[in-house]
Amino acid sequence: MIKPFFLIGALVCCTALAQADAPVARANWAVARAGDRVYTFFGLGPGKTHADIERDVHALDLRSGQWRKVGDIPVAQGRLASAALTVGGKVYLIGGYTVSPSGEEVSTPEVMRFLPDSGRFETETTMPVPVDDSVTMPWRERWIVLVSGWHDQANVADVQLYDTQTKQWLAATPYPGAPVFGHAGGLAGDTMVICDGVTAAKGADGKNAFAITNACWQGTLDPRQPARIGWRQLPAHPGTPLYRAGAVGDGGRIVFAGGSGRPYNYNGIGYDKLPAEPSDAVFSFNPQTQTWQRHAPLPQAGMDFRGLVPLGDGAYGLFGGMRAHQQVSGGVIRFTLPSPP
Repeated sequence: MIKPFFLIGALVCCTALAQADAPVARANWAVARAGDRVYTFFGLGPGKTHADIERDVHALDLRSGQWRKVGDIPVAQGRLASAALTVGGKVYLIGGYTVSPSGEEVSTPEVMRFLPDSGRFETETTMPVPVDDSVTMPWRERWIVLVSGWHDQANVADVQLYDTQTKQWLAATPYPGAPVFGHAGGLAGDTMVICDGVTAAKGADGKNAFAITNACWQGTLDPRQPARIGWRQLPAHPGTPLYRAGAVGDGGRIVFAGGSGRPYNYNGIGYDKLPAEPSDAVFSFNPQTQTWQRHAPLPQAGMDFRGLVPLGDGAYGLFGGMRAHQQVSGGVIRFTLPSPP
């Protein structure tokens, strides 16, 4: 039985930790941790135009706190809405979309494997359905799980599983909610939770009508039948629905942080032509107790994230993104949470 959301005691304190800013300011960074380093890929510079979509790689050494530029990604154009993650000790960079000078956006199919020691990239595979702004999660140090997302002209409900051992793709049980992009989620054990994002229904004029949703879904995975996912809807999380929040499964729970309550184009201006502003929300879901928990707010509101990075000992980091007034930042928003009750 799914329990309704409730607050456990008082709001749990989040503590800002000192951290040097990155040498560049970037929103929409694809981020992944590998060992004692956090790597950032692609991203949008302060100008927030198609010409400011970058294709470089930077690394933060968590022991020294020092940043360095690693190199450039071997593609013709920078990309937005990519995802990065580490599976079985290997770093993968997945999908995204390019933007032409005329504004045309195209979803890209490549999955690249990044080699931290050399800074090189190798093409790992291509997605059966190229998606961007998808939720991308590592599962059991073997699989990559892609849930919903945007494909060229519309959202898709596809759930795509890539087996990094056999190099094969599986089409899994589709996402049961309205297909979305810019949603957030994570995996804890064999349980994933996917929340919010933006739907895109066709209006009478044939154009997409974008709307934020507060729907949350829990999916249960089975390694014996990896393509079969047991889905069920959860109560909405505390607070307002969010777009491009950071999320991760860690410590037996799924943690969400930041984002914006207004869906927007990549420049931070809403599809309704109003400017989007960042959220300072932090909340989590515990699959064992089936409960939501609200935590104290971030030390600084932020939006336009492509991941939330566990830093150890209950600490988390949101890298880059946008702050108030759509300002692109190179800062790291760090906070800590106590262990789940």
